[in-house]
Amino acid sequence: MDRAQLLLVGLPLFLFCSDIFHLFSPAPAKPAAHHHHHHNRYQPDSHPVIQHQQPSLEFPTQKATGIGYGNTISIDFCSSCSYRGTAVTMKNMLETQFPGINVVLANYPAPFPKRILSKVVPIVQFGVIGIIMGGEQIFPRLGFAAPPQWYYSMRANKFGSMASTWMLGNFLQSFLQSSGAFEVYCNGEMIFSKIKENRFPGEIELKDLVARRISSSRVVDGVNGGQFY
Repeated sequence: MDRAQLLLVGLPLFLFCSDIFHLFSPAPAKPAAHHHHHHNRYQPDSHPVIQHQQPSLEFPTQKATGIGYGNTISIDFCSSCSYRGTAVTMKNMLETQFPGINVVLANYPAPFPKRILSKVVPIVQFGVIGIIMGGEQIFPRLGFAAPPQWYYSMRANKFGSMASTWMLGNFLQSFLQSSGAFEVYCNGEMIFSKIKENRFPGEIELKDLVARRISSSRVVDGVNGGQFY
């Protein structure tokens, strides 16, 4: 046994023994508290102490103000498509242009059938890798007299076939989990959809869309409340 093997075996053994020693060692004794006895004598004060209460400083509450106050922007994006950076950039831009606005980021999932298929892909991956490694014992139990020809082709390059299966499965799973969405809603109403437009919104374009929506909502609120802006 060389030095590297001794180190690999001895280090975990030393750490294990150290943990056992600390586990059963007694806890350190707490320092004794020193009690100081003070003999207090009653001494009447000739002058009563008058405490002056400082007037409390009350700051006026700041009301939430801003051109975007009371409005909510929802950006639903495909997290598996690496769209988070674009969503964060749009969020920072909107919060700067419309102070007080609430911008919410959320994942836009893929359709349900694609999500189900993405869960099946890892099972198929491990199944194919298991067949490549032990197909000669698996196929006879399944009722095959001899493994098929494609098995021998994959078996000839075993490690390459397993690596290709793993990479192809990961790519397929990522594709099935992606929705390609970048949907923008203002107060629950969609103002931009990447799924429909097949492109991302520009910063100036998105700012104009949000400004128009906020202005129209203010006009509607003013008419309903009997006030015109």
